[in-house]
Amino acid sequence: MDALSEVLRQVRLTGAVFLDAELSAPWAVQSPPSHVLAQAMMPEAEHMIEYHLVVEGHCFIKVADEPPIKLDQGDLVMVPRGDSHRMSSDLQPAVPVLRPSELKFPAAGEIATPRYGGGGGVTRLVCGYLAIDQRLCAALIGALPRVFRVSAGSSEVSAWLQTYLRIRVIERGEEQPGGACVLAKLSELMFVEAVRRYVESLPGEQSGWLSGLKDPFVGKVLGLMHGSPTRSWTVESLAREVGLSRSALADRFTALLGKSPMQYLTQWRLTLAAHLLRTTRKSASVVALEVGYESEAAFNRAFRREFGAPPAAWRRSHVGTAGAAASDAATAERPKSLDPSRVSLNIATNS
Repeated sequence: MDALSEVLRQVRLTGAVFLDAELSAPWAVQSPPSHVLAQAMMPEAEHMIEYHLVVEGHCFIKVADEPPIKLDQGDLVMVPRGDSHRMSSDLQPAVPVLRPSELKFPAAGEIATPRYGGGGGVTRLVCGYLAIDQRLCAALIGALPRVFRVSAGSSEVSAWLQTYLRIRVIERGEEQPGGACVLAKLSELMFVEAVRRYVESLPGEQSGWLSGLKDPFVGKVLGLMHGSPTRSWTVESLAREVGLSRSALADRFTALLGKSPMQYLTQWRLTLAAHLLRTTRKSASVVALEVGYESEAAFNRAFRREFGAPPAAWRRSHVGTAGAAASDAATAERPKSLDPSRVSLNIATNS
């Protein structure tokens, strides 16, 4: 399994809220930063990724100082870092921009269908959010641009769109139980495919985590470390797995990711440890073993260097009300694979 799949497997995606918006020109909507919406709709979410899928018509999206992007029918746009952004029928629509304070949102599990605009040409958008664990996905989120588009030419996105439309046609005739859950699973797959498409488009000379995924040697090493973080990896053993010399792998890995393979592995293990400390009641000694440390003392020293506090103190300062509830519900089992039915999709448009 590759590193991207392994990172996403570890992520806990929760809830499902969808919005099927019909907007008639002229119209303009200013979406607030995702953390603002999270406070109102999903206070337990650490980070949320917003997406918009153009079901019909066209529109523009503008994120801060980034150039505007035109979106046509079938296009998918992601705002992975949670930036505030404006969507509109034209680059300069002759209509006041709908502000965050004027937005209304559906309840969790609902598929709302708001209508707004000046009565002209119609654009239909499917909008939503994916709530993710910020620490586990820090490398992914940091490597993605503030906004990126996946063209309607993508067969996978087109298939998602057709499936969505079939589901909505059925539901408009008769309410179908679990419709939002089905769309949540499809949304997760759509997000993964969008990221893969972006990775494929990266130039060969670019560095960073996503470029590392694309590299045939470094990508395999990342997959090995993410897939089996508790294994006693060394640069030599990783090099043997991918068919490179120790020095060639170390140089290639460092050039792309800016750190050595062992530094990266240590940080990933400690990230997993922090996730377990925050979301379960497992003791530090158990967590140490589950992330690959045979010595609790060595784990405590490494954790303190990374996070500035020993595991027990860090846990006390990072487990709030939501975290405590998650801890009460946790079991003594190892972290389970991602359950796509628990995708979080919140809506940033208007009613």
